[in-house]
Amino acid sequence: MKDSSEKLARSAELAAKVGTLLQKRLKLARERFTARVKEIHDGYRESAAAQPITPWGLWQAGCEYAVDLGQRAVLFWDTLRQRGNAFIEHERAGKPPLLHFDFETVLDGRGLERPVNYALVRITPPEGVSVDARRRPYVIIDPRAGHGPGIGGFKDDSQVGVALRDGHPVYFVIFFPEPEPGQTLLDVCAAEQVFVKKVRELHPASPKPVVVGNCQGGWAAMMLAASNPEDTGPIVINGAPMSYWGGAFQEGEGDNPMRYAGGMLGGTWLASFVSDLANGKFDGAWLVRNFENLNPANTYWDKYYHLFANVDTEPARFLEFERWWGGFYLMNREEIEWITRNLFVGNRLWSGEVASANRKVFDLREIRSPIVLFASMGDNITPPQQAFNWVADVYGSTEEIKARGQVIVGLLHENVGHLGIFVSGRVAKKEHAQIVSVLKSIEALPPGLYGMRIHEERGAKEKVEYQVDFVEHRLEDIVKRLNRLARADEKPFEAVAAISEFNQRAYELFAQPLVQAASTELGAKLQQAFHPLRFQRWAVSDMNPWLAWLGPAAAAVKAQRQAVAPDAPARKAEQAMSGVMSAALDYYRDVRDAMSEAAFFQVYGNLFSLHLADRREALEETRSRAVEPRELPVVKEALAAIERGGYAEAVARAAALLARPGEPLPLERLHLRRELAQDYRELLPQTAPDERRRIRGEQDIIVRYERERAIATLPQLVRDPADGKRLATLFEKLLADRRLHALEPTAEQRAMLRRIQEALHAAPGGKRLSAVKG
Repeated sequence: MKDSSEKLARSAELAAKVGTLLQKRLKLARERFTARVKEIHDGYRESAAAQPITPWGLWQAGCEYAVDLGQRAVLFWDTLRQRGNAFIEHERAGKPPLLHFDFETVLDGRGLERPVNYALVRITPPEGVSVDARRRPYVIIDPRAGHGPGIGGFKDDSQVGVALRDGHPVYFVIFFPEPEPGQTLLDVCAAEQVFVKKVRELHPASPKPVVVGNCQGGWAAMMLAASNPEDTGPIVINGAPMSYWGGAFQEGEGDNPMRYAGGMLGGTWLASFVSDLANGKFDGAWLVRNFENLNPANTYWDKYYHLFANVDTEPARFLEFERWWGGFYLMNREEIEWITRNLFVGNRLWSGEVASANRKVFDLREIRSPIVLFASMGDNITPPQQAFNWVADVYGSTEEIKARGQVIVGLLHENVGHLGIFVSGRVAKKEHAQIVSVLKSIEALPPGLYGMRIHEERGAKEKVEYQVDFVEHRLEDIVKRLNRLARADEKPFEAVAAISEFNQRAYELFAQPLVQAASTELGAKLQQAFHPLRFQRWAVSDMNPWLAWLGPAAAAVKAQRQAVAPDAPARKAEQAMSGVMSAALDYYRDVRDAMSEAAFFQVYGNLFSLHLADRREALEETRSRAVEPRELPVVKEALAAIERGGYAEAVARAAALLARPGEPLPLERLHLRRELAQDYRELLPQTAPDERRRIRGEQDIIVRYERERAIATLPQLVRDPADGKRLATLFEKLLADRRLHALEPTAEQRAMLRRIQEALHAAPGGKRLSAVKG
């Protein structure tokens, strides 16, 4: 923009657009609330009409309901008392990891040269489950986002359980409640490198370990793989926010309110302030509080009413989850500042601006192992844009992914929420189980960006079976599909980052010395104890002498329980009132999120338009010059090498020429590729998996842009007569292999086989492939 009038015009245009979207969102929220209340009202009237009742019956039902209501109230509060007791017991025990499985400590990070409050543990297989030490081990990293470790192995049907039942050794990275003095996130990354090296030492005959990262453990896994690519195998990141500025403002739905929190709170300074008040420790309960505020209906009503309505059967499940949800862990001020400044607000991980402990920057392009990304459309904490957009930021194009030999597989769930990605038994049995199956052969995938699809089928005796296939995508198409406004809604976050840095410096200069001087360890302990999430637990426990009657009263109620059926008229009315309360809280949430989103874009969108847009437009103009894929540096480099290479390049080029572009690749065919590679390894190039994928990616680019030259120059890659014979022998053996007979070649593949035959015949030492004559 050239002058202030244009800037003001752009600002006015933004204000009008935000105002229009706000009106639409408020109208949509009102319509949802009205429709939901009408549905509840109509359902109740219908059920009431179906169950007419006499005056005497009404009196009798009322008396029975009153008894049931009182009994359920006693049992409800007794369940909360048990929750409080479990909370206190867990605190006194030192808050051990809440894993469903037994484990033994392999390496304690508190004894490392730079101590950290992390440890590597080996999961003990349960009775009836055996593991093979030669199979690829799994290393699972849980998120340190306020809670304690254990979500990846919270129940039998979990990531840990799925890997164990498939025969894999499983290791878990746990952490302790209190951080070590001076510990930083870079120290943690260095410790995780030591953990992975230890796993490799314990399994020298196994492939490199799979590293699984959940939520914030996802970016920890990516940092680990980028800084230590020699020791890490495939990476799986589940619900991991990698591009914190991503979201869905363009949809007008406001489904991602968490991404606006940093801007609405003025940046990162508040995390520093809270840590300084607590004597240098950040209480993870504040992060949990943020999660709970996302869904006030569930936090303040639904989960408690569900317990109250099903108090005879629900307490065990409620208490199991609450035991993990109520275990709050601490961070050092340096840790939360690093997270907020580099990730939450700064969004710097993908940009190559973040340095490791040895001063080497984290370059995600250095990751040489395949990456699996699992996200959900129903996740309002880590929306798909935050899980996937980093790929476009890091690689820029499909060609660069291929040139670097990278395999990236995306799996998108339709509706499960953030926690459901990790704790849902259905997700574990379906998505996580199929991911484990895919990881057996994922290194056989040619480099590129793939969508993983899981098809549910009914087998014998109606048993559910899953079929998996892969569809290759262009990165450019995926980015457009996820970001319909070309990510224009991310621009105001640059203003957030700038304001945040200013506020952080101002706080450090003018307020931090005073706050730190006033804080004490006793004050920090009192703040932790009286945090609302802790207080509501220990206040309703046996520590409270006013509740001494509750346990005996609950025992008496259980002995004389007089439950009313859930379909009784009074219970139906109760359920209707609960539904209206839940709908009202959802309506409040929708209005709050709409107002917050509008305020964010009005403030920071205008700041961007008025102060930062000139710099951004100059940058975008520079980036937009190379729009033709053929002009990309990686493409030019690949085409320049079209006549260079040897046997490895020849095999990769032949495979690229015979590929079936656009056709789904079933998992069974991928497993078959792995088997064939093992059976014919003496005829295949002896290269490392990452180098093999890099070569294949380069040849894919050559075939895509210069197909005819790729065929014509194929003989130059097998100048050695022995290589020509070897390649021809490989083709003949593959064509004669009965396992491939079911894969009927297409007409295009038959034609390409003949052309490759002619090319090989022209090469030194070449011979005809009798199996493909005709």
